[in-house]
Amino acid sequence: MGFIKKQLDDYGMTEQAIGYLSNITMIILIALVCILANFITKKIVLKTIIHIVNNNRFTWDNIIVEKKVFHKLSHIVPAIIIYNSASMFPAYQTLIEKAAVTYIIIVTIAVFNALLNAFEAIYRSFEVSKIRPIKGYIQVIKIVLFIIGGIVVISNLIGQNPLIILSGLGALSAVLMLIFKDSILGLVAGVQLSSNDMVRVGDWIEMPKYNADGDVIDITLNTVKVMNFDKTITMIPSYALISDSFKNWRGMQASGGRRIKRSVYIDTNSITFCTEEMLEQFQRIHYLTEYITTRVEEIKAYNLKHQINTESKVNGRHLTNIGVFRVYIQQYLRNHPKIHQNMTLIVRQLAPGENGLPLEIYAFANDINWGVYESIQADIFDHIFAVAPKFGLRPFQNPTGYDIARIKESAEYAREH
Repeated sequence: MGFIKKQLDDYGMTEQAIGYLSNITMIILIALVCILANFITKKIVLKTIIHIVNNNRFTWDNIIVEKKVFHKLSHIVPAIIIYNSASMFPAYQTLIEKAAVTYIIIVTIAVFNALLNAFEAIYRSFEVSKIRPIKGYIQVIKIVLFIIGGIVVISNLIGQNPLIILSGLGALSAVLMLIFKDSILGLVAGVQLSSNDMVRVGDWIEMPKYNADGDVIDITLNTVKVMNFDKTITMIPSYALISDSFKNWRGMQASGGRRIKRSVYIDTNSITFCTEEMLEQFQRIHYLTEYITTRVEEIKAYNLKHQINTESKVNGRHLTNIGVFRVYIQQYLRNHPKIHQNMTLIVRQLAPGENGLPLEIYAFANDINWGVYESIQADIFDHIFAVAPKFGLRPFQNPTGYDIARIKESAEYAREH
């Protein structure tokens, strides 16, 4: 500064003009130094660091570069130069130093924020992140970071100790708890969800209260994001997963089997004892040959042993078409390539009602993919409905307009003849 003033004084300028021009000249020189330092930092140092990162065998440092941690860090260099140059302007030294320190603090906060983002991205690259997500914890750390950073900035500008400001926050604790109520609840819920392994990213959950039925795609401090099967996205508060009930289909996905639980309703008027002709026909069915042979011999031996008069079907033991049909379905499923044979497989009768006798199929498909599962289920019931008449059975169906029209035509035909 003194050298510049001396040079200007040699031109015979007034003291006031020398003061103005020397200050302007120093500002320009400092600005040029800052620009040069920034250029060297970004074009040489930063490019060298990126080159080293891109040419080593580690992948985590690439994520740090992607999150622009080093780019943000480079902004500190001009601020340091300005801070060290503040003594050249005694009248404004304090103001310049406070402004430079404030900028350095803000840049430091931005660097730590970028580092946290990078750490989260690195953690997500590991499979454990789906089981133990940490995004909620990262968000809590960010909140603390921004609060502390804000306090330090304010204390620097007003020239007070940060501890004094922190002590004053005690009186505002109730207000802060009200402001950050959802975040606090979300943090507690996140800890419980993680420690109890209740939900993970990728889980299929169902929560009718929030119209959520789909895959969890993100777990944050305050919300759990669910992509429904219709591609809409539902945001569920994290604490709702603790306070309310929801269904997690992870067990089904892990087991490799997806449940089929559906009934076919049989008209009870079509249920009857098997005749000799029916038994001969059933014996020609591949899945029933051994069963019919064994059961007929067993029933004959039983009736003969107990001297039962079999002229009346009411007496003794006899096969029914619904019983044979039930065994056929079970054998059909036992030999079906898409049914999981190591899981529960039951064909059972439920209580009869106004819609007939429900014959329920309870089994598990060996493919959990939704589209494939629905195709397997449809193929099975296509076959059941098509084969039921072969057993003399009629699937129940309420009368339709077509049925009423046929009855009317039959009545008219009967009257005419």
